[in-house]
Amino acid sequence: MRVLIVDYSVVFRSQIKAALEGTALIEVVGTANNGKIALQKLTQYSGVDLITLDMEMPEMSGLETIKEIKKAKFPVKIIVFSAATTRGSEATLDALEAGADDFVAKPGGEGATFENASIRIREELMPKILQFKKPGINNTTITTPTPATSLGATTPMPEAIKVAKKNLDLFMPSIIVIGSSTGGPPALEHVLTGLHAPVRIPIVIAQHMPAMFTTSLAKRLKTVSGIECAEAVDRQPVLPNHIYVAPGNYHLSFQKINGATCFKLDQTPPRNSVRPAVDTLFESASDHYGSRTMAFVLTGMGEDGMIGSRAIKKAAGGIMIQNKESCVVFGMPGSVFNAGLQDSIGNLHQIQAMIQKMTK
Repeated sequence: MRVLIVDYSVVFRSQIKAALEGTALIEVVGTANNGKIALQKLTQYSGVDLITLDMEMPEMSGLETIKEIKKAKFPVKIIVFSAATTRGSEATLDALEAGADDFVAKPGGEGATFENASIRIREELMPKILQFKKPGINNTTITTPTPATSLGATTPMPEAIKVAKKNLDLFMPSIIVIGSSTGGPPALEHVLTGLHAPVRIPIVIAQHMPAMFTTSLAKRLKTVSGIECAEAVDRQPVLPNHIYVAPGNYHLSFQKINGATCFKLDQTPPRNSVRPAVDTLFESASDHYGSRTMAFVLTGMGEDGMIGSRAIKKAAGGIMIQNKESCVVFGMPGSVFNAGLQDSIGNLHQIQAMIQKMTK
């Protein structure tokens, strides 16, 4: 993968370069300190596969740069770096909507050093770059501490189950659960746009994002859907006509309190290298809602959601996955597809129509 690093800060440019050096799978072809220079270098260099992009730069911001890249039709993937602040998280969602493929929160804070920042960047950025790797690259040559499952390696399959297909056109679930990762925020906006109240059942989402970013995502989904949407709160009752987002850095599941189904948040170890994990949400939904559970698996890296989908099918629930053609990364829905667990597969428009039908 040939990578161009674009960042206004010379320190971050150096940290990102240091993080990416030392592997045969990635070549840093150059750096730029603003969007205008980046566009010039994209024209100058041939075969750039991906750029890392700072969101706050003089002369041409990250968002403006993304729009120019899309306008010029440069065939590059874009991973944005953004501060873990309210402003930074909102800018990241704007960038993803404009066509960025993924994001990484900039490291910082008390005690941060050049060395540990480079290590953290490497751990988070390497798998995000390699999810877009060219066909034929051998994952066994990767020298990174990131677990192999997040790089697309195959998780040992549980014992096979007999999967009874469900006719989703006739299915009226009691809850909808949605899992997503890379490319998820724009996909979620698309499938939830125009729901409008009343929605007869709750919708619960696990999107792989850090804290602060999930807060901004919930605000945006409330705007586009016309439905009350917020991060879930521990011990909060699960109500119809609401959309809930698992808060960053917390697993989300369900529990009974005085006979009512409520949320449970915890910080037990990550699953599939992530927290919140889609598997945790899906498994708990199958336990509490059984055959009345409906799951949607959207675009995302890795296999999170496959084990949870297996639990939903054991409980005779329903599953629809996003098709490969409309995914940024077909990892998560692809793992469900390879296990033969889905009842239906469709693009974002078809998933949107299914959600609207099931919630009215």
